[in-house]
This record gives sequence, structure tokens and C-alpha cells, in this order.
Amino acid sequence: MTQFFSHDGFELAFIDRAPHHGEAEPVLLIHGFASSHIVNWVAPGWVKTLTEAGYRAIALDNRGHGLSTKSYNADDYTPEKMASDAAALLDHLGIERAHVMGYSMGARVSAFMALATPEKVATLVLGGLGIGMIEGVGDWDPIAEALLAPDPAAIGHTRGQMFRAFADQTKSDRAALAACISTSRELLSEAEVARIMQPTLIGVGTRDDIAGSPEELAALMPNAVAFDIEGRDHMLSVGDRTFKKRVLEFLAENRL
Repeated sequence: MTQFFSHDGFELAFIDRAPHHGEAEPVLLIHGFASSHIVNWVAPGWVKTLTEAGYRAIALDNRGHGLSTKSYNADDYTPEKMASDAAALLDHLGIERAHVMGYSMGARVSAFMALATPEKVATLVLGGLGIGMIEGVGDWDPIAEALLAPDPAAIGHTRGQMFRAFADQTKSDRAALAACISTSRELLSEAEVARIMQPTLIGVGTRDDIAGSPEELAALMPNAVAFDIEGRDHMLSVGDRTFKKRVLEFLAENRL
């Protein structure tokens, strides 16, 4: 059942699924751009995978996404502000520390959360984002244009077409996403990622043309390992079973 909590003027949707037995370690899931907790974590089987393995799966709809409040002000969508929503959800649930897993934009938000509130973040799983965390993930201005284009058939930019189709498929508020895209891509420096001390797993598809190298990012971090999701692109890496298996191994190695 979807629940809501208030933070920073937003009503934010979330789910909180615990396994049927005993105390369970919490895993906070932060979805990617133009996605939602359902599209990113429920539909590809992550919530089921985690709860069946004995974890408590918590996933929110980022501001501007899913069932959460929409804003058309780009200033509302910095990774710091989205990270503060995620930290506020843990406070709302009375959780002091959790494993934190993000995909794509959600991986960026997770890294900002690890820097801003390190005491809350026990481990990090960064999916769909490698050295792009520092070097950027290409030219996204055409994607904002594609999101706002009156006629999707007239979009000539390949990545723009992909995200427009994804936004339409997820029935997203495209104007809110266009505001989000301009500020949510804020980069971290090499010095900043070097301060992320938590055990970190970085998983990127070998056919992902957005994320950048997971090995290069892991090499800059004191406690990170990279995982290649074989044969998968940015969209298909999310639900990959080898990635799920590796994440469960990582969580088991790094108990709270």
C-alpha cells in the first residue's frame, strides 16, 4: 500500500514492505529520472527479491515523479534536495541507518545522501551510473526539449526520443521532468566521491551508453567495487538477475 509523508513542502509517496518474519535490515531504494518506485523497483522484481531475502524494502517516489507532488521550478530538483527527502523518509520511519540503493539519477541522489548524512547510510549500491557521476552523462538539453515537444514524432534526437517514450509510458508529468532535468544532473568532484567511505557496489550495463565506466568511479572511492551487467543497456540493466544476485551477495557481506 502506498503511503505519504510531508517534507520541504512536498507530499512524497512511498512503500514500506517488510518480510513476514523477524527484524529485517532496511534497504532504501531511490529511482531514476522519469521513473517511479513502481516502474524502477516493484515491476522489475526488486522489492520481491529483497523481501524474500529477508530485507525490509522501502522505496519513495522522488519529488516531481510518480504520485509525489510536482514542481515546475528547477531549483527544487537539486540532488541535495532529493537526498534530503530520502533522509527525511528514514526519519519519518524511525530508521537510524539503512542500506541505500539508487539507479541512474537515483544513484546520484544516493551519493549526495551518503555525503550529507553519512550516519544514515550503511552501504551504497549505485546502479546505472559510473564515472558519469563526475564527468557528466552527455548533453541532456535535447531531452528537456523532447519532453516538451508537442509532437513526439518530430523528435530527431535519439536519446530524447527514448526518454520521451519512457515518460509517456510511465504517464509522467513531462513539464515537471523538464524542470527536474536541468538541475538534477549536478556533478560531484573526484575529491567528493573520495570522501564516500561506505562499502559501495557500482553496477553498470556493458551496453549502457549513459552511465560511464563503473571501474573508473570505483577506483576513486576508498571502499567501492564495480560490477559489469553483461549485455545490458541503461534501461535493461535495472531488472537483470545477475545484478540482483550480486546485490544480495553485497548486502550479505555488509550486514548492519
